[in-house]
Amino acid sequence: MGQYYKLFRVRELADNDEEFIATLAEAFLEEVPEDAARLKKAVVEGDYYNAYQAAHKMKPTVDLFELGVLDILIEVQDWGKFEKTDLDVTNQLSIVINAVDNAVAEMKADFNL
Repeated sequence: MGQYYKLFRVRELADNDEEFIATLAEAFLEEVPEDAARLKKAVVEGDYYNAYQAAHKMKPTVDLFELGVLDILIEVQDWGKFEKTDLDVTNQLSIVINAVDNAVAEMKADFNL
Protein backbone atom coordinates (compact mmCIF):
# COMPACT_ATOMS: atom_id res chain seq x y z
CA MET A 1 0.00 0.00 0.00
CA GLY A 2 1.07 3.52 -0.68
CA GLN A 3 3.38 3.24 -3.66
CA TYR A 4 1.21 5.40 -5.94
CA TYR A 5 -0.89 7.18 -3.34
CA LYS A 6 -0.61 8.06 0.34
CA LEU A 7 -3.22 7.79 3.09
CA PHE A 8 -1.56 10.07 5.66
CA ARG A 9 -3.85 13.05 5.02
CA VAL A 10 -6.86 10.80 4.40
CA ARG A 11 -6.33 9.12 7.79
CA GLU A 12 -5.98 12.52 9.42
CA LEU A 13 -9.21 13.75 7.81
CA ALA A 14 -11.03 10.51 8.74
CA ASP A 15 -9.57 10.47 12.26
CA ASN A 16 -8.34 6.92 11.50
CA ASP A 17 -11.91 5.67 10.93
CA GLU A 18 -11.18 2.73 8.59
CA GLU A 19 -14.75 2.59 7.31
CA PHE A 20 -14.65 6.28 6.36
CA ILE A 21 -11.21 5.81 4.75
CA ALA A 22 -12.66 3.01 2.61
CA THR A 23 -15.58 5.27 1.67
CA LEU A 24 -13.15 7.99 0.57
CA ALA A 25 -11.22 5.44 -1.48
CA GLU A 26 -14.46 4.34 -3.15
CA ALA A 27 -15.30 7.97 -3.93
CA PHE A 28 -11.83 8.39 -5.45
CA LEU A 29 -12.37 5.31 -7.64
CA GLU A 30 -15.80 6.51 -8.76
CA GLU A 31 -14.87 10.09 -9.61
CA VAL A 32 -11.20 10.48 -10.48
CA PRO A 33 -10.95 8.01 -13.41
CA GLU A 34 -14.06 9.58 -14.96
CA ASP A 35 -12.62 13.09 -14.51
CA ALA A 36 -9.25 11.93 -15.89
CA ALA A 37 -10.96 10.54 -19.00
CA ARG A 38 -12.81 13.84 -19.43
CA LEU A 39 -9.53 15.73 -19.01
CA LYS A 40 -7.74 13.54 -21.54
CA LYS A 41 -10.52 13.95 -24.11
CA ALA A 42 -10.62 17.73 -23.59
CA VAL A 43 -6.86 18.16 -24.01
CA VAL A 44 -6.80 15.98 -27.15
CA GLU A 45 -9.67 18.00 -28.62
CA GLY A 46 -8.25 21.38 -27.55
CA ASP A 47 -11.33 21.97 -25.39
CA TYR A 48 -9.89 24.48 -22.93
CA TYR A 49 -13.07 24.92 -20.91
CA ASN A 50 -13.62 21.22 -20.17
CA ALA A 51 -9.90 20.66 -19.58
CA TYR A 52 -9.96 23.40 -16.96
CA GLN A 53 -13.17 22.08 -15.38
CA ALA A 54 -11.96 18.48 -15.16
CA ALA A 55 -8.51 19.38 -13.83
CA HIS A 56 -9.98 21.80 -11.30
CA LYS A 57 -12.39 19.14 -10.05
CA MET A 58 -9.58 16.56 -9.71
CA LYS A 59 -7.19 18.81 -7.75
CA PRO A 60 -8.54 18.37 -4.19
CA THR A 61 -8.72 14.58 -4.45
CA VAL A 62 -5.33 14.23 -6.15
CA ASP A 63 -3.93 16.42 -3.37
CA LEU A 64 -5.71 14.55 -0.55
CA PHE A 65 -4.44 11.16 -1.74
CA GLU A 66 -1.01 12.65 -2.50
CA LEU A 67 -0.55 11.22 -5.98
CA GLY A 68 2.51 13.45 -6.38
CA VAL A 69 1.29 15.18 -9.54
CA LEU A 70 -0.61 18.18 -8.17
CA ASP A 71 1.77 20.75 -9.67
CA ILE A 72 1.61 19.03 -13.06
CA LEU A 73 -2.20 18.84 -12.87
CA ILE A 74 -2.25 22.58 -12.15
CA GLU A 75 -0.17 23.17 -15.31
CA VAL A 76 -2.82 21.32 -17.33
CA GLN A 77 -5.59 23.21 -15.53
CA ASP A 78 -3.93 26.54 -16.29
CA TRP A 79 -3.50 25.55 -19.93
CA GLY A 80 -7.28 25.30 -20.10
CA LYS A 81 -8.07 28.25 -17.87
CA PHE A 82 -5.86 30.69 -19.77
CA GLU A 83 -6.32 29.05 -23.20
CA LYS A 84 -2.58 28.71 -23.74
CA THR A 85 -2.68 27.95 -27.45
CA ASP A 86 1.11 28.16 -27.68
CA LEU A 87 1.67 25.42 -25.08
CA ASP A 88 1.62 21.65 -25.57
CA VAL A 89 0.55 19.90 -22.34
CA THR A 90 0.58 16.39 -23.81
CA ASN A 91 3.51 15.28 -21.63
CA GLN A 92 1.98 16.75 -18.47
CA LEU A 93 -1.33 15.09 -19.28
CA SER A 94 0.42 11.75 -19.76
CA ILE A 95 2.11 12.04 -16.35
CA VAL A 96 -1.21 12.86 -14.64
CA ILE A 97 -3.12 10.05 -16.39
CA ASN A 98 -0.35 7.55 -15.57
CA ALA A 99 -0.40 8.58 -11.89
CA VAL A 100 -4.19 8.25 -11.75
CA ASP A 101 -4.13 4.84 -13.47
CA ASN A 102 -1.44 3.55 -11.09
CA ALA A 103 -3.26 4.87 -8.01
CA VAL A 104 -6.56 3.36 -9.19
CA ALA A 105 -5.04 -0.08 -9.73
CA GLU A 106 -3.24 -0.01 -6.40
CA MET A 107 -6.27 1.30 -4.51
CA LYS A 108 -8.56 -1.36 -6.00
CA ALA A 109 -6.13 -4.03 -4.81
CA ASP A 110 -5.59 -2.46 -1.39
CA PHE A 111 -9.30 -2.04 -0.64
CA ASN A 112 -10.49 -5.14 -2.50
CA LEU A 113 -12.74 -3.06 -4.75
